This record gives sequence, structure tokens and C-alpha cells, in this order.
Amino acid sequence: MIVLDEQLLGRNLDKAIAAWYPGAVCFVTELRPHTIIKDDAIPSLLRQQKEATFVTINESDFWQLVEITTDFCVICVALPDSQALLIPELLRGILQHPRFQTKAQRMGCVIRVSINTLAYYTETQRTPESLSMK
Repeated sequence: MIVLDEQLLGRNLDKAIAAWYPGAVCFVTELRPHTIIKDDAIPSLLRQQKEATFVTINESDFWQLVEITTDFCVICVALPDSQALLIPELLRGILQHPRFQTKAQRMGCVIRVSINTLAYYTETQRTPESLSMK
């Protein structure tokens, strides 16, 4: 399951991702409808799902701050809001990367991606490791 941050609403990113991703794609607001979801509540919502991958453009509130467990993955997209339409392509690249191509490999990881960089840390290793995008 891919869960998109509410900041990504209204751009049809869910449809663009669903065109190639075989699993469910939704927005975090669908996990707890009709409520305000603060950033610190997102990990507990993700733990209630099965192997969710959360995608956010709000990198500054999640990268090296989020409490990660092996129940979910967080992908922080380090792009300005004006480039949010690049998210499906970047996400597809991450999910095809040898390090992250299965759910089991992604769970417990916080990944930071930009146009040219890819880094991640895990629940057990908090020092970020950089990887090649290829």
C-alpha cells in the first residue's frame, strides 16, 4: 500500500501511481476520515496498515525525525511543491532500486530522494547511507 501525504491532494498523483503500482494507493486522510491528522500521528496510523509506504513532500518534518519501525516505510521527497508532479517517476525509481524493490526490503526504512540523490536510514542504523539512483 502506498499512502500519500495530504499535502499531495488535488494533483492526481494517486492515479499516476496507481497506473503502474499493483497495490492500493490512497491518501493518509482516507486512513482516518473527517479528522485532522498531525504529523506525529502518522506513524501510529501506518502501523495499523499492512506494510504501508508513506510518501511525503514534507521532508523537514520526517527526515531524521520520524519514529520508524519495521511495520512501515517513509519516503521523503526533497523537491519544492512546484515539482510535485515528478513524484510518481521518483517513486517508481525507488521501488525498482535493488535495495528497495520488495516491501520486506523497504519496511523499517526512511528514504530521502531528490532528483539526483537517494539516502536512507533504518530503525537500527540511524546514520544515513547514500545510494546511487541507478
